[in-house]
Amino acid sequence: MENNEPRIIALPKILDKRGNLSVIEEWKNVPFKIERTYWIYDVPGGEARGGHAYKENQEFIVALSGSFDVILDNGKEKRTFSLNRSYYGLYVPKGIWREMNNFSTNSLALILSSTAYNAEDYIYDYEQFLSMQR
Repeated sequence: MENNEPRIIALPKILDKRGNLSVIEEWKNVPFKIERTYWIYDVPGGEARGGHAYKENQEFIVALSGSFDVILDNGKEKRTFSLNRSYYGLYVPKGIWREMNNFSTNSLALILSSTAYNAEDYIYDYEQFLSMQR
């Protein structure tokens, strides 16, 4: 996978009358080695998550349950991706400002990251983010 643009990636969907199954594999469905996995849940109504960018980290975001929106901003344009199916994931390359909002009740967001947690990798100041994009 050479495409470094944010995009929805369809995951394998194995249909079974007993219940369906989907799979995520590094370098196959996700264009990076997975170093960290975390999830976001119990988000109160009206709250937003994110509001930052990463210098190096890439992410793959899946709505395992419920729905939410991911707003991606490259410094020139904003795009909203609505995630509501567990067999689609959103690839977010490094250097993209992201925010997650509009969480439905009982939503569960799975995030796979290309790096271990590193506080120095975060860009929390939007003006600093914009200056780095120039």
